[in-house]
Amino acid sequence: MYKIVKIGLIVISVIAFILLFFMPDGDMPFEAAMESGGINAMHWLAYILLAFAVAATVIYGLKNMVSTPGGLKKSMYGIGGLLIVLAIAYGLASGTDVSVEEMMRVNKIETSESTIRSVGAGINMFVILLLVAVVVIAWGAVKKATNK
Repeated sequence: MYKIVKIGLIVISVIAFILLFFMPDGDMPFEAAMESGGINAMHWLAYILLAFAVAATVIYGLKNMVSTPGGLKKSMYGIGGLLIVLAIAYGLASGTDVSVEEMMRVNKIETSESTIRSVGAGINMFVILLLVAVVVIAWGAVKKATNK
């Protein structure tokens, strides 16, 4: 299995190196550069690699979750905790942080209050999980220092 993965990585590396020579010049306008064959091929290569990475992560994660005693129960607790944090983050997001009309005028992006609230919920969730991680790391360091 290791040899197959190694050969696959070498083939992908060679393909990516060859595609490097088909990239647009720096003088080309942005719109034309994004439509070039080299950029499109690199995007497809990235999508394929991402699909393999996601598939491997899900397959091996599920395999380990089912094969470990109590793994399914722990995973459900983790998923439930993330859903609770998401609900808290969504509740904290107001959706009126940014003017919808201003976003449409400046960025020419169609948006709505629900879209702004979803973005705010994502930012709030990131901050909450960051704070939880810092507290857990600090708690572990304090516990380790006091046990010695």
